[in-house]
Amino acid sequence: MKDELKYIGDKIRANKEIIAESVIDFLDKNLKTELKILSFPDEKLHAFNAHLINNIGALLFVEEDRYEVQQNLLDWGKKAAEFTTHKNISLTATLQFVSSFRSVIWEVFTEELVQRHFAAITMLDVSKIIDPMLEKISFAIGAEYELYNKKMMDIAYSALEELSVPVVPIYEGVAVLPIIGEIDTYRAKLIMETALDQGNFLQLDCLIIDVSGVLMIDTMVADQIFNIVKTLKLSGITAIITGIRPEIAQTMVSLGLDFKSITTFSNLRQALLHLGYGKIRD
Repeated sequence: MKDELKYIGDKIRANKEIIAESVIDFLDKNLKTELKILSFPDEKLHAFNAHLINNIGALLFVEEDRYEVQQNLLDWGKKAAEFTTHKNISLTATLQFVSSFRSVIWEVFTEELVQRHFAAITMLDVSKIIDPMLEKISFAIGAEYELYNKKMMDIAYSALEELSVPVVPIYEGVAVLPIIGEIDTYRAKLIMETALDQGNFLQLDCLIIDVSGVLMIDTMVADQIFNIVKTLKLSGITAIITGIRPEIAQTMVSLGLDFKSITTFSNLRQALLHLGYGKIRD
């Protein structure tokens, strides 16, 4: 049995270039347009595919170095994922690419295996070795795609966070920070960090925080606003709150919230008039 596995493994390794070329032909004929990029003539891609086939062949008979061969195969999967994500190829298409190696290997060797009259148990043993390894490669690729997608989501979320807390300069030393949506502990921390960073960068004397886009101000939100105002004050920046709607003000009163220590105005225009910037033309 071992001799037969070694024969098959050696044959796979000896014909790795032919199989690699067959994989490219298979992609070109059978798989969807998204994978056409993987069938383009490319010496590096050809060598990359041949490397996988060489290690698949070695896997059939190596004993002492089996772990090293398996790691080479998993490393191949990671590199394949890096390549396909860079080329914007979907995970589904990439897994089809990996699966094509199984199809091509069996197609290339079917005739010869029949001629040598290998026992069915030998074919089963070959399948038991190759198939699980290709599945592990697919899992490795899937894991790399998850890491890549998480990285892209983190970048997108970070960009969204920056957009959700914009500090807009309107006069020298004066800027507006419009807040839209809910304020939770995390976002309040983000608002404070952004206000302090931009306040220092823009050399602000006054920051107008407009909360007209905040639907509800309860005790927790009020505490967060108080903390932001106090922290800005310690940094030498005066904070003014605008946009507290009448219904929100009534809710705040009913909750016993006191904004007397904070300068507030119903809208941005009143705040700017207070700061002495004159009447704003419509």
